[in-house]
Order: sequence, then C-alpha cells, then structure tokens
Amino acid sequence: MRRMGMMRAAVMATRGWGRRITPMELPDQPDSSIAVDTDQTRLDLKTIHEFLTNSYWARGIPIEVVERSMRGSLCFGLYDGDRQVGFARVISDCATFAYLADVFVLESYRRRGLGKTLMAAILAHPSLQGLRRWLLATRDAHELYAQFGFAPLAAPDRFMERHARDVYAALDLA
Repeated sequence: MRRMGMMRAAVMATRGWGRRITPMELPDQPDSSIAVDTDQTRLDLKTIHEFLTNSYWARGIPIEVVERSMRGSLCFGLYDGDRQVGFARVISDCATFAYLADVFVLESYRRRGLGKTLMAAILAHPSLQGLRRWLLATRDAHELYAQFGFAPLAAPDRFMERHARDVYAALDLA
C-alpha cells in the first residue's frame, strides 16, 4: 500500500500539477484578465461544488465527493483575475487515455469564448499530449467539443457503462 502512494506521488509530480498557463499562451484570448492554470491551491471548492451540485450531471453531489474527485484528477481553473469562473478536470493515465469531466463556465461569463479558452488550455497541457483516446459525456455542448475534434462514438456497441444514478442520495457521509 505504501508503494502505491509513492507511485501516485511520482505520477502527480510528472503531470505538471501547478503549471500556470498564462493568457499569452492561450490562443485567441478574448480578455487579458482571463487565465487558466492547474494550481490546485487556487481552486475555489465552494464555487466548484455549488455549480456541480446544481448541474444535471452531478445534482446533489456532496462536497466531500467533489474534493476527493479533484484529488484524483488534473484540474483546470479558469479565472478572471483572482475569481474562479470556470473549471474542468481530466482523469488520465497521461499515456493513452483521458476522460474530460465536470466542465463548466459560470453563467455570467458564458458567450465570451471562455469555454473555448478552457478547452484549448486543456488540450495543450504537456502531460496530455499523444493520447490515443479522449472521452467525455455531454447533454448540451456537442458543438463546443466538436470544434476540438470530439465526435459521437464511432462504435458505441463497444462501450459499456456502469451508472449508479442515485449514488449521492445513498451515501452516508455523516
């Protein structure tokens, strides 16, 4: 068990956690006060949880689960100055596969190209280059993701899921 923890720390160290992606590195940056980075210490857990617990895909998610999910992911914060206005996380082995999850931009910041800014930063991250497959699930943002090469599953009959729809209601976190 101890070895697994040491191995995880080594993987996290090579993932580029905390590498700041400055606005100058982001293509078509609409606003110089907007930045994306992977510094987990900057992430606003309250903002992230508030959005996710009200989202269609994670309704009712406990803050403890959000926090645990962030620890196991490469997280991207989207900021307007010091205020967090967006978020995404990537679950990956950083070699062959990545799953993009919990992507959002706060309502008051939408329609400014910031979803594209966040996606460009994610796909440009050095630890996420050369992956064979990326997956994501969305109900309403197909057009955004299509601009970055995502498409419906070519062979959906090859994929399966195990979906515990009401898992958060069943959790006893007291």
